Amino acid sequence: MNEYIKSIILQRTGASSLFEKEIIQKLWSGYGKIIRVGLEHAAVKSVIVKHVQLPIYKNHPRGWNTDIGHQRKVKSYKVEAAWYDTYSKNSTARLPQCLAIETQGDEVLMVLEDLDIAGFPLRKQNVTWEEIASCLAWLAKFHASYLGKIPAGLWERGTYWHLATRPQELAILNDQKLKAAAPVIDKKLNTCTYQTFVHGDAKLANFCFAKDGLVAGVDFQYVGGGCGMKDVAYFIGSCLTERACERLEAQILDTYFECLQSELAEKNEALEREWRSLYRVAWADFHRFLKGWSPGHWKLNSYSERVTAAVINSL
Repeated sequence: MNEYIKSIILQRTGASSLFEKEIIQKLWSGYGKIIRVGLEHAAVKSVIVKHVQLPIYKNHPRGWNTDIGHQRKVKSYKVEAAWYDTYSKNSTARLPQCLAIETQGDEVLMVLEDLDIAGFPLRKQNVTWEEIASCLAWLAKFHASYLGKIPAGLWERGTYWHLATRPQELAILNDQKLKAAAPVIDKKLNTCTYQTFVHGDAKLANFCFAKDGLVAGVDFQYVGGGCGMKDVAYFIGSCLTERACERLEAQILDTYFECLQSELAEKNEALEREWRSLYRVAWADFHRFLKGWSPGHWKLNSYSERVTAAVINSL
């Protein structure tokens, strides 16, 4: 860290000194890093620093080294900064408190609460139904917090896979029926009556667990407007086998909507009817992206194919 970054952290935390404890991860395609910084004589022992510095040489893990992809990533970090600065405090779903934001050109610095210290130290690769239900409750709280809000400064359409930002993946998609249906699927999600903010990358890896089962969410680069089912379908696909996805589909939706209704000022049956009907549409939308982006991906399974075929037939 340079002296300027150090001064920001010290000023905002009131620490007398700091030290780099560990690199938590390097950002996708070499766009910076997330580090845990230890503090001396401060109210907390550590903070998380997300420092975005654009690489001289772009190195996408799957070879998508294009200007479209580059600009999407640049915007995603600016969106995340705007999210923390303007909107995050209105979330009833638990997420890290933002202590400082600095942007200079294409460089972004975020100083965030360390959720490990705050009581959410666990990361999961395999989850029980109770843990899935906790994540669904988090999503319901998040969506209820921003129902009907306008995502000014965020992505107009949240998620990293929505059609407008993925023209190259669509162009090489071999599934011609899905290719033809893609704009219709996209339109159904974008024009639904009830819109909220979606997290946009609500995979299992972006949830931090407490020992009592509660969860907190992180990584808001692709937050923006949309139908809440996009988050729910994407989350479920990140943590369940295809058999479990199919077997638990009704239970997943019942659990999510029970939580969502409890978060609203009054029950909204019209919202629930509309969004329930769009769960499989959201699933097909992500399937479209994945099939163009990484045709051999493990998430492309018989359940996804059946769901997508049924959606296309219903259009």
